[in-house]
Amino acid sequence: MSIDDTHPTGARTIEDRDISLTFAKGMAVLKAFDHGETHLTLPRIAETTGLDRAVARRLVLTLVHLGYVRQDGRVFSLTPRILVLAGGFLHARQFGKVIEPVIRTFSSRIGEAISMAMIDGHQAVYVAHAGARPEAVSIGFTIGSKVPLLTTAIGRALLAGCDAGTAETLVAEAPLEAHTERTMLDRVAIAEDVAESRRRGYAFVEGQFEAGVAALATPVPADGGEPAALGVSGDAIRLADPARREEIVEALRECAKVVARLL
Repeated sequence: MSIDDTHPTGARTIEDRDISLTFAKGMAVLKAFDHGETHLTLPRIAETTGLDRAVARRLVLTLVHLGYVRQDGRVFSLTPRILVLAGGFLHARQFGKVIEPVIRTFSSRIGEAISMAMIDGHQAVYVAHAGARPEAVSIGFTIGSKVPLLTTAIGRALLAGCDAGTAETLVAEAPLEAHTERTMLDRVAIAEDVAESRRRGYAFVEGQFEAGVAALATPVPADGGEPAALGVSGDAIRLADPARREEIVEALRECAKVVARLL
């Protein structure tokens, strides 16, 4: 990851003179913790961000001073204060107050955990989640977790909810890597599956992101707004039953209609 990377949305409307490179570098340091590594050394932060080690040191110590990063010897990690940065977005959209109760109702109906995601650059980010009961299957993702657009059901449902041009661009540009032996790596085939998901109203992926896990997801009607999707993940054997899949898809579709009116 480098601060010179293209903006994740592809936007290029801001003039270079209007951009603070120092701030961008600071954000790059925060994003360094967004790659499955929760505890980083200074050399690792510099390597991940592509920053000079001295620059990385000043930035990370500034974040320590501000309370967003904790230092334990030579190791750094994020603090709970980082959640404040996302709190405004979640509160403004009323995900916890309005959206999650709706999702919880449908989750209880089908006995499955339901998650909601939106597009963040070339990834899907979870913005709401509700479990039907404590023992309900959960694949372990929480609000703020990110998953690939191309190899997950919720990612493909998000693409299916985009206009054709945007979906085509994302399929062509989003990162694509093998997570399991079954991961689909042909972008043409993925584009075809996205088109099929758009036609039938839901996406289904089995074993492409996590072995032994299947997932169903439906787009939330956007009506010109930001694409969103609702999804259920679980044991592939349990979700192999066509009748069970149809029951889940129907609940997700109904839930999506309600959520769309609230966004």
